[in-house]
Amino acid sequence: MSISESIRTWARRIKRDAVMLWFARQHRDTPFLAKALCMFTVAYALSPIDLIPDFVPVLGYVDDALLLPSLIWLAVRMLPAHVIEQCRAQAEEWMARERTKPRSYAGAIAIVLIWIGALYLCWWWYQAR
Repeated sequence: MSISESIRTWARRIKRDAVMLWFARQHRDTPFLAKALCMFTVAYALSPIDLIPDFVPVLGYVDDALLLPSLIWLAVRMLPAHVIEQCRAQAEEWMARERTKPRSYAGAIAIVLIWIGALYLCWWWYQAR
């Protein structure tokens, strides 16, 4: 398998697992802390806005290449095995049927609020000096 095929396979798994977490957050056997992490990860993964915009050199792709896979890995590690199996099957079925990536506008709003909060803290720190 070539490097480009490996990267494509890895990206498909990341997308599938992000959708899987979307189903896992609603599963009755998912522990509360795992549900909270699943909701955060799904909101961030499916948000049309990135925390660090992609046009920022190097750092713009850190969230796509490191942060998001790390959050997905951690959330999957917190889920029971039977929840993972059921939700992955649901995710694969949904992706085959819909042929599109879901969007999370709640995630976009959360990221905008984080940026507003960071700008406010910078302004407050500047004013305090």
